[in-house]
Amino acid sequence: LTEPLGSLLTTKTMRAAGLLLAWALLRPAGSQQCHLAGPGSVLRFTDTHAEIRVPALHRVPSSLDPLYGLVRRCLDLIQQNPLPTELLRAALNDPSSVRTSQVVQYELGYVVCAAVALLFTVAMPVAGMCFCYCRSRRRCGGRLRAHRRSLGCRRHCLLACLSLTSLVILTSVTCALVTSQRVKGQMEPGLGAVPATLRTLRQHIANVPQGVQMVVDQFEVPRQQIISDLGGLSRSVGLSIHAQLKAMTYAALVDLQDRAGDLQTSLHHLQILNKTARALAAARAELEPALRERRQQVVELLDDPRCTSCASVLGRAQSLELGADYGKVPSVEKVLKALAGLPRSDFAEMIRQGNGTFNSIPELAVERMVQVIQDLREEMARVTEKVQSIADGFPLPDYTRPVSEALVKAEDRSQPYLQEVERFEHYRWIAGTVLCSIILLILACNVTGMALGAYGLSKREDPGDYECRGEAGAKFLLVGVGLAFLFSWLLILLVFATFLVGGNIQTLICRNWVNQEIYKFIDTPGNLPPSMNLTRQLNLRRDSNLSAAYRECKSGAGLWEVLQLDRSYDLDEHLKTPKYTADFQKRLGDFTAQLGDVRLLRSEGRQDLETFARSGVDEVDYRRFQEEMKNPVVQTSLPGLARSLEGLQKMQRNGTVAGRLAAEARALWQMQNSTVQSQEALVAKLGESVQILSRLAPHLQERVKTTLATTASVEARLPVQAQQILRQEIGCFTRRELRYFTQYLSWVGQTLREDVASCQPLATALDNGRVILCDRIADPWNAFWFSLGCCTFFLIPNIIFAIRLTKHFRPIRNRLM
Repeated sequence: LTEPLGSLLTTKTMRAAGLLLAWALLRPAGSQQCHLAGPGSVLRFTDTHAEIRVPALHRVPSSLDPLYGLVRRCLDLIQQNPLPTELLRAALNDPSSVRTSQVVQYELGYVVCAAVALLFTVAMPVAGMCFCYCRSRRRCGGRLRAHRRSLGCRRHCLLACLSLTSLVILTSVTCALVTSQRVKGQMEPGLGAVPATLRTLRQHIANVPQGVQMVVDQFEVPRQQIISDLGGLSRSVGLSIHAQLKAMTYAALVDLQDRAGDLQTSLHHLQILNKTARALAAARAELEPALRERRQQVVELLDDPRCTSCASVLGRAQSLELGADYGKVPSVEKVLKALAGLPRSDFAEMIRQGNGTFNSIPELAVERMVQVIQDLREEMARVTEKVQSIADGFPLPDYTRPVSEALVKAEDRSQPYLQEVERFEHYRWIAGTVLCSIILLILACNVTGMALGAYGLSKREDPGDYECRGEAGAKFLLVGVGLAFLFSWLLILLVFATFLVGGNIQTLICRNWVNQEIYKFIDTPGNLPPSMNLTRQLNLRRDSNLSAAYRECKSGAGLWEVLQLDRSYDLDEHLKTPKYTADFQKRLGDFTAQLGDVRLLRSEGRQDLETFARSGVDEVDYRRFQEEMKNPVVQTSLPGLARSLEGLQKMQRNGTVAGRLAAEARALWQMQNSTVQSQEALVAKLGESVQILSRLAPHLQERVKTTLATTASVEARLPVQAQQILRQEIGCFTRRELRYFTQYLSWVGQTLREDVASCQPLATALDNGRVILCDRIADPWNAFWFSLGCCTFFLIPNIIFAIRLTKHFRPIRNRLM
């Protein structure tokens, strides 16, 4: 028997489909989590206002900082009075009411210093003239009258004192030159920074509308990103649904494929079993008379007395009879009758269609979401118009005009004063450099005089002898003394002039600028005349003042938060995300689509499986087949009996008996080869089918019920879970796109407050003014007059020690033995 060709092809096709499904099931399904739920990419926005900045200046550490600190402490001792608010109020509002006594009382420390400077200015020229008169009388700087043993000690003491004062003067003049050059180096850029900063502030304020529009235009960045994400949303949703449901769906299809295979296999082997059993029963009926006749003839032959040694084989010949009787096995006709016409449906095609429908979910999602994506793109156009309202409703352009006018006025009025300051600084630097050079010349005279004098003393054998090098040393010292008398009054005048200016800048402005006393004075009503009312001129809020505006600007407030507006403007209210995303969210939230309607098993296929389960395949007693197959077709082995007869043939002396034995042996071999072997082949084929059916049958009903329940459950769950995944993916997409909106609106608020419409540049400009005036100009300026003053006052001991030392470099008049 051979199986039908069509059934074999169908079975192979279904097996191949099962392998493909198993391969798809075992492939990595990817992440089951929503891939859209991860953190959104960071948007990059263009710096729209980078070219208009007021860079913050800071105090630069210097090796002269200890000197600056010493000078500030000295000025704090000289001027211990606080900010003269009453005096300044009177000077600003009614200058004619200011009394000299008030100014002197506040500037008492400077008045004392002025008196000292005046006394020095008068005393030094007078002392110089007296010295000249004494020199003309050969009194000052002459020769010692007598030689004493203590002269060497006194000479060395004078040399040491003059060297020390010269070293102090050299250190001081070096500091004076360094600080003078530092003032010159900082004055020009510092003065230039005033109009430059004012112009930058005006540009900053004038460019606010343009900057706000540029910030609003940057909405194109998130808009393009959202439009790009919308382009891939539908396919991404479909792929996510497919990826998360394919394991369950493919498992159900594989299970269905297995049950269809079981149906085909069982039907195929039941047909084989039925046909084989019937064939074996028919063959047994045909074999039985032939075998009985053959047994009778063989027994008669072996029982013939002429047959030599035939008794040993006679027993086996007598037992020659049929074995297995397949007419006794259970019939499967009833089962085959129940399965007649199955399968009525093409399971392979059904599974292919279900698999194809499921795999088309991404394309179906693209088709179903076309309209909502188009609506969302149109909504983005409306959101762009809403974002434009930020620029259209920004209130600053109408309220920054007073600030711009005040900055223009300050720039125009500052130019003449800045030019005068620059001219005065030029003269100061020339005078300072010249006078420092003279001091260096005095020091050169001191060093040369002491060197020549000491060398002359070492070469002079007798203190009373004249020595030209010692005399030259004395004259160099006297030249230095003359220069000191001649220029000391100029030195003290330059010291006092720079001291008066720099000291008052430090004590009146810088000290009170640092401790905010200046701001308190400006904020106090009545301190400034109406023409200098900064709150009105800068259009600050009526409930604010300069100190409050400065603090707010320094902390990063916007211009609209410190200016007086007709109506309050709350930027945070205009930048709330729901204002721009409510409709966008609603359209996504209201969207629904049926994407999981997949039929895995049609009704005729379900009926086939149910019929298969009720057919009774599992009720057949396959053990009866197995027990019957244990019996051979013929109880005695025909080949063994035939070989025994052939052996007996060779032992016979009677030719007739030998011929009959040979004929019977050939008949047995023919029966074995023609009939018994074909029945044994049928038994083997029957055994294979019985083995397969006995393995399938016990679990058949349970598996079919499980498959039917699983398939029904998957078909019911697919639409529900697909809808859940759709909502999950749309929710993830919505959250990511809202992050783009939030990121943009946060950037808008930060950029408007800290850059485009920030009032921080105003606070930075004030801080820069303090750094330039106090840290970079006033500190080296005050260090300059302090160092030059040290030089000037140390000229007094320098003169005394030089005059006293000249006597020791000249010959002694009388020797005291």
